[in-house]
Amino acid sequence: MRRLRILLIAAALVLGTGVAVFFVLTEPTRVAAASLGPHTPNLDNGRTMFFAGGCASCHASSKDDPTRLGGGAPLHSPFGTFYAPNISPDPDDGIGRWSEVAFVSAMQDGTSPDERHYYPAFPYTSYQRMETGDLRDLFAFIRTLPAVQGRAPAHELPFPFSVRRAVGLWKMLYLDGRPFRPDPSKSAAWNRGAYLVNGPGHCAECHSPRNALGGIVEAQRFAGGPNPEGQGWVPNITGKGLASWSAKDVAYMLETGDLPDGDSVGGTMAAVVRNTAKLSAADRAAMAEYLKSLPPVDGPVRPERK
Repeated sequence: MRRLRILLIAAALVLGTGVAVFFVLTEPTRVAAASLGPHTPNLDNGRTMFFAGGCASCHASSKDDPTRLGGGAPLHSPFGTFYAPNISPDPDDGIGRWSEVAFVSAMQDGTSPDERHYYPAFPYTSYQRMETGDLRDLFAFIRTLPAVQGRAPAHELPFPFSVRRAVGLWKMLYLDGRPFRPDPSKSAAWNRGAYLVNGPGHCAECHSPRNALGGIVEAQRFAGGPNPEGQGWVPNITGKGLASWSAKDVAYMLETGDLPDGDSVGGTMAAVVRNTAKLSAADRAAMAEYLKSLPPVDGPVRPERK
């Protein structure tokens, strides 16, 4: 009996230690308010970040008005169905009561104002590359948009994906906290394109295959693969997939949605183009220059169509 008691105590201690370690490792992090110095918002730049980031593609509650960010659109995935939240300035259902530091924390750390992890269906692994000043401008721009009432449905996730705290372990693997660093050996346009593609544009989030944990397979970044939403195939946009395209072809597609072969983009890419079409010609050309510089990479083998 005494031996059984000792074993039970030991098991309880091991379990308690494991739980404590889990909670320490998965503690959400936030940007320190003191780290944000004085800033005068640039609304024009905020608008650019809004369209570069494709905010309306997920959060617009009206197909006819990209400024009404009531959310609600479903995002289907192997882990369950996520619903884009209301990010309009509504004080009750949106982000109208958020502070600037809460917004920056959400974008860079994937942490909510009430200190919970956001699921990485929200592409903060890319948004973490954005300059803090650009995030502050984006926040200021969003606050000028219409307030929209109504909350999105709760995510529909089976266990264990419903354990939000466990996202902290996922972040340890895939959220490195490093902002974009320009390459001094490249042109200013190339660096601008690299920033827009890897930061606000979050192009790799759709155009890369993912592993069993939902993380991007780095060796095949931008090499295309199965649509994260489960239907269709996302094209390879490295030098392998864009070999026959010119930089002008890429920039023109980002403006019009027209492909070099006379066809046009469809599906979610059509929504992307509705946003990139509102960028400056210089920004689209910069994105094209960067994409055309990517070395060819073989992506996953696409299944034969039956």
